[in-house]
Amino acid sequence: MTRFYQALRALLTRLADGAPPETLPDGWSDLLGTLVGDYPADASTLMVATDTGLQPVAVLGLPADVRGRHFALADHPRLAAIASHDAVCRFPPDSPLPDPFDGLLDEALSTVHDCLGVALRDGERLLGVLTLDALEAGRLETLDDEELLAKAHLLATCLRLASQLNQTRSRLSEALDQERQPQPAMHWNSPAMRRLDETIDLVAPTDMCVLLQGETGVGKERVVRALHARSNRHQGPLVQVNCASLPESLIESELFGHRRGAFSGAIQDHRGHFAMADGGTLMLDEIGELPLALQPKLLRALQEGEIQPLGSERVQRVDVRVIAVTNRDLAAEAAAGRFREDLYHRLSAFPLQVPPLRERREDLPLLAGHFLADNRVRLGIGNLRLSADAEAALAAWHWPGNVRELEHTLGRAALRALGDSLGEAGGRDPDTRRQAVVRITREHLDLPDTAAPAPAAPTAAERGPAGTTDRPDEPLRPATERFQRRYIAAALDAHDGNWSATARALGVDGGNLHRLARRLGLK
Repeated sequence: MTRFYQALRALLTRLADGAPPETLPDGWSDLLGTLVGDYPADASTLMVATDTGLQPVAVLGLPADVRGRHFALADHPRLAAIASHDAVCRFPPDSPLPDPFDGLLDEALSTVHDCLGVALRDGERLLGVLTLDALEAGRLETLDDEELLAKAHLLATCLRLASQLNQTRSRLSEALDQERQPQPAMHWNSPAMRRLDETIDLVAPTDMCVLLQGETGVGKERVVRALHARSNRHQGPLVQVNCASLPESLIESELFGHRRGAFSGAIQDHRGHFAMADGGTLMLDEIGELPLALQPKLLRALQEGEIQPLGSERVQRVDVRVIAVTNRDLAAEAAAGRFREDLYHRLSAFPLQVPPLRERREDLPLLAGHFLADNRVRLGIGNLRLSADAEAALAAWHWPGNVRELEHTLGRAALRALGDSLGEAGGRDPDTRRQAVVRITREHLDLPDTAAPAPAAPTAAERGPAGTTDRPDEPLRPATERFQRRYIAAALDAHDGNWSATARALGVDGGNLHRLARRLGLK
């Protein structure tokens, strides 16, 4: 247990010091690995409870996109059974309950045959679950239940301590902090999105106007929802208005309201969006499309906190926090005279820029996992995964349409893959669909071809000992394992035997590297 307490001490120290969130996924994986890494399991997860289900914070032996998936208990009866069980919950090999990781453990789309889990609790409150899965029936039978419960108790203590510290922006703390942010939060891999998330936490509790800028499809509405959810106004309304979609003749009425008879067709009073958002947040999308003639009234509403509905002789006080959203360079628009400069400065009290997806490729697996989980539910299938060539295609494309393009690409690909996997007849049968594990390939993505980089010269680790050569008649699997064994050993030697540093250098999950190393005989 010495390694466990060392990993726990390191993790809690980083939490207490408010360390950058990027250190936390490795920390939780290290913690999980010290507890169950030596077990004969092909995969294991540590999940935290959210208001609607479970969110992985550490995975061993599973694709990286699993951390981007949310597992609703209503959709996953095995996880629901684990969450409601008081002891170690074991499932027989012939259990009719579908396993949430069927088809995700290897390229053969294998079905899990041995599965167990333990609920992690603080008294009666569910904090999360620990799961173990194996591809061979009976492999987990020898595990001692008392030992599993003791380790589950340690993990529950870790989750409780982490939630109490609550000084980080990790997915774990946000998932446990239900009052602050009810919906499950994405814990980003990219430094750019981590910085943005930290900035959101900084400005959200204030009443400052926020000018949110970014390309089309980067996820600006998600940022607006996060700003509102993390603000002191989270119990008030969030009203969203698209300025570009409002007819110019009705914009003033839509924003500030009108009284009956104020103009032809005004047959009754209308509150307006500012009044609707009183006590909450008003999102003004595509603010750059607001006509110049109306901008002084918006400026007054922001400066004085007052609006005057059309046809009314009295002003009305409103308490509204405004978030303006645009994909334009509003500073350039103001300099060119197409937008009022004083209004621009008022709206940009706190500017935020959402980076495009091409500048945060590290987030692709998390986003892909999130959209794959959504499509699995939408299509009513057992599981949905990406093949290796599909993952490579996603990583190679530059995503001009950003996150929205990724979402739609995976949605179309999931439908095509379902058709190829089950055919028309099988696709119509609900029982067949519920048991199906569907794999998305490069062809299903239908992305434009991208030039493949020229292969690099082989390293010494790849060439192996002097006098050895790769045999073209050798089966692929042993050849691949031989290369992996040499490559990992060389990387480990270069990092003085530090497994965490080696995993970071190789760009793989630390827990997955440990599992691979054991299979290759390196541990």
